[in-house]
Formats: sequence, structure tokens, C-alpha cells
Amino acid sequence: MRLGVFQCEGGEASPQERLSRLETVLQAQPCDLVVTPELFLSGYAVGDVIRELAEPQDGAYVRDVGELARRHSTAIVFGYPEQDGKEFYNAAACVDRDGNVVANHRKLLLPPGFEATYFTPGHGRTVFELDGVRFGLLICYDAEFPESVRTLAQAGVDVIIVPTALAENWHSVAFRMMPTRAFENGVWLLYANHAGAEGALRYLGASCILGPDGEDAARAGSEEELICAELDLAVVSSLRERLPYLNDVEALQRRLAE
Repeated sequence: MRLGVFQCEGGEASPQERLSRLETVLQAQPCDLVVTPELFLSGYAVGDVIRELAEPQDGAYVRDVGELARRHSTAIVFGYPEQDGKEFYNAAACVDRDGNVVANHRKLLLPPGFEATYFTPGHGRTVFELDGVRFGLLICYDAEFPESVRTLAQAGVDVIIVPTALAENWHSVAFRMMPTRAFENGVWLLYANHAGAEGALRYLGASCILGPDGEDAARAGSEEELICAELDLAVVSSLRERLPYLNDVEALQRRLAE
């Protein structure tokens, strides 16, 4: 499976323009799965318009992304603002290569800042399968907690997807924390950030595809680009055998409690 992360330029762009840019890079570099940033379709730092751009799970966003997925035979994970009745969520959905929705994750934890003004926190873990591979889905701040990634790894996930909107001053999250999350759980990790600027926010870029050894399989710079890597599940099995963190954590917890 060929994995891709689309690091999209921030700024004032409509959902249709953002999808058009995604299609352009997919035409140049086909992928089996491509991941876009947090709130990709609306933009992240867009102020009050975020609720105006919100859609239900079965709205136009899903239909448009589904059509794109079918045209390119590519599964797509995309961030968007979701409306469910009177509630709004910072969400990310996955459509498979046939355009069918296979997952929808609502961000579990809202960090200090504007998100708590607009969104309601989600609940539960999000696990799904594509081509026999088991994936987990988190959004940005969710993945900065060891517990969230560990819970998905213990549920049998081999690849964790994290759309994000990481500002330029959080270098350590992209270059230290996310590699640690991949290494300590023996999972592949796809971290999809924006590039450039949006309003007063400047993004770090530095999107990455991390192997289960915590090393970069692909790493973006600071500009818009699509990065790709081939998924190798055999590496997951061999590393978990060599470093059995998932098997030993329960024993460690018991001994700490004694």
C-alpha cells in the first residue's frame, strides 16, 4: 500500500479549491491512501466562518471527496467541520477508493484556544480497515497523549493517522513527540499538517510518515507538497517482537501498583 500525506498551503481557499489542489498532486503521484490536514476543507484559523462551512457526515463534502476518491482509486482521509444538529465537531472522515465512508472521528480533546468556542469534544476510539490493514484515527492534540495512541495500538492498529494544524513554534511535537508515539507503540504514523500562513497563524509544515521504529519514511519541508512512502507491515511485527512494549505494559502497571 502506497501511503501519502498532502501538506496543503493554508490561506483563504474554498473547499473546492482545496480539493482541486489535492487532485492535481494525486494526478502526479498516485496513492492508495492520502491524508489531509486538520479541518482541511474549511481551513483551521478562519474564525467565525468555521460554523458556516460545517457539513453533516452525509453532506456535500463527503460526496465531493467520494467522487475524487473514485476517480483516482484512492482512499482519502480529510479534516472538516462537522455539524450534527446543534452541535459542531472538529472531525476527520475516511472514504475508501469506492467513495464509501468507512470512518468518522470527532476530536476528543480541544486544546486551549478558539476550538472550545466552536466545537464539542467527541467520544470513543476510531478504528477501521482498508485492504486488510487496520488503521486508527486521531486529530492533532489527541495524539499528544501517550494514552490515546497506546489505546489504538492495543486494539490491534498497525497505522495511526493524525491530521493536524501545528503552528511553527511547536517544532518538538512534529520532530520528537510524534516519532516517540510511533516508536513506543510499534506503529506507522501519518502526521498531516498545513503549510504557510492562515490569518495570524503560521504553520510549521513538517508533515511526516513515520515508521514503527520512529524514523522518517518521508518528511515534508515548509511548503505545500505530497509526500509518499510504501507501507511495510513486516517491520511492525519484527519491531514488536524485539521491543514488546504492548505486551509488557500490563505487567509494568501491576508492578507499579504493588
